[in-house]
Amino acid sequence: MLLGQLNALASPLSQEQVQKLQGLVAELNPIQQAWVSGYLAANANSAALGAPIAGTPASSEAAVLTILYGSQTGNAKAEATKLKEQAESRGLAAKLVSMSDYKPTALKKEKFLTVVVSTYGEGEPPEDAETLYEFLITKKAPKLDGVKVAVLGLGDSSYEFFCQTAKDFEERLTNLGADVIYQRADLDVDYDDEAATWIEGALNAFEPDLKAQQDATGGQVLSMPFGTSTTAASQYTKQNPFAAELSLVQKITGRDSTKDVRHIEISLEGSDITYTPGDSLGIYFLNDEACVDELLAQTQIDPTSRVKLGDEELSVRDALIEKLELTQSYPGFVEKYATATGTPELLKLVEDKAAMREYIEPRQIFDVVAQNPAKLEAQTLVDCLRKLQARLYSIASSQSEVEDEVHLTIALVEFEAFGTEHLGGCSGYLARRAQEGCKVKVFSEHNDNFRLPVNDDTPIIMVGPGTGIAPFRAFLQERDAREATGKNWLFFGNPHFTQDFLYQVEIQGYLKSGLLSKVDVAFSRDQAEKVYVQDKLRKNSKEVFDWLEAGAHFYVCGDANRMAKDVHNALIDIISENTGKSNEEADQYLKDLRSANRYQKDVY
Repeated sequence: MLLGQLNALASPLSQEQVQKLQGLVAELNPIQQAWVSGYLAANANSAALGAPIAGTPASSEAAVLTILYGSQTGNAKAEATKLKEQAESRGLAAKLVSMSDYKPTALKKEKFLTVVVSTYGEGEPPEDAETLYEFLITKKAPKLDGVKVAVLGLGDSSYEFFCQTAKDFEERLTNLGADVIYQRADLDVDYDDEAATWIEGALNAFEPDLKAQQDATGGQVLSMPFGTSTTAASQYTKQNPFAAELSLVQKITGRDSTKDVRHIEISLEGSDITYTPGDSLGIYFLNDEACVDELLAQTQIDPTSRVKLGDEELSVRDALIEKLELTQSYPGFVEKYATATGTPELLKLVEDKAAMREYIEPRQIFDVVAQNPAKLEAQTLVDCLRKLQARLYSIASSQSEVEDEVHLTIALVEFEAFGTEHLGGCSGYLARRAQEGCKVKVFSEHNDNFRLPVNDDTPIIMVGPGTGIAPFRAFLQERDAREATGKNWLFFGNPHFTQDFLYQVEIQGYLKSGLLSKVDVAFSRDQAEKVYVQDKLRKNSKEVFDWLEAGAHFYVCGDANRMAKDVHNALIDIISENTGKSNEEADQYLKDLRSANRYQKDVY
């Protein structure tokens, strides 16, 4: 029986289960499909005989460490996976679950629980954590007396609400009676070593009771292969990036545009890197050499001085260009630099968090040093800085079309401050300094929270103003290659039609071929009254709602602080207008869409 026939037949599976099964099978090669088939058959036979299968508890009361993760870009998922692997290496039963797939009512059955969660925006939970996050403060949340918990938070200290989601989860769980048995860690962007330390410490805390209960209920629980990754992982990762050739850097905004947007093409030839539409590409960049030389002069450091970074020894100049963060300011640097230099003005900021935030907001690290020059030892300066973090960009291509390439759509970050031009770290490197043909270090970052429907007949609505168009270019290439029959509707916005219509020729070509059923554009500055994508959504209220009722998936990519919230509010209005629902009921409608993976966001 073909999976495509499941919907039409009397299947015992729900529609959501069918879609998940189709999604899994689509990722497997024939050998992997055969393995899964055999596994499921063995599972069914064992269940019929009443015997426990490998990887499942011998008793429903068996002790299992449940690892819940909420991940926006994949980092929290990766750390949660390491936690599971290390638990199993100790002979402990562990269950890894995305919060989006976890039934909140199952909390009352838990005995050992870990939460690994990131924070983004203004202290907000990642998309896949929202339902559980909100459930914990409702009257339906169960008492968790006796439940042992530990929480790991991932965040970025350059933002005000650093690791707020992790703090909130721990507070909400303890308010329900749970016992925190290992201290929460709030990890900054350079977290690898601290995460490893936390994982070891948390498992040390869980292990005695877990093993005692496990032994009491039938012994060790084995690792369960089904549900773990079935696709071969690339040898190239965040820790081991691939040196790829920068093939093309092309400006795609007009001469008179207020924006400088570049179409980037990078060759993946010679690597085993694969990606799926909706994924991101991580890029390591080089800091501006001229700015580095100025910084060294301001701190009176010999550029050839040798410094240590972990186990590596290199010149301080090379370390500053290749290895250390110098554009994105964060409180930790100001605090360390203030202490190292004894600068009174900076030392005052350390005592005032609000003043610190106000201070770092317009400044790059280059500015902090330039405005507070002081003689330093090379190693002291290096110790004040954190490691350079790769920048993630939504991929703007499908490998079904571009094969051993990956395309990006990147806006150059540029602004005037303190009398000089400032550029973003990675965007400045790619748009201004990197030459076509040079090597850039890259890796793919999978995003399971932003995926095309498995069923190619499903209609989709895409809202992507500005560089938010990137993943939808990938979606369209993929649907074109698949010859998908589902309708596609694109909403795009930017300031001016003549200067800022990104990928105009491609979009018009897809419209002409019929791949794009509808395109609505909002060029905000081409008329007296500003018009945005959310205005276009409201203008098409009935048809947008009809598409949703017909099963359409709704996608948003772009600015999280304003655009995504404005689009969300527009959807609330559209649902209310077409159903008579209250705002609260309309919001629940959207939550239901999100739970069914039909409302997905890639926002930043």
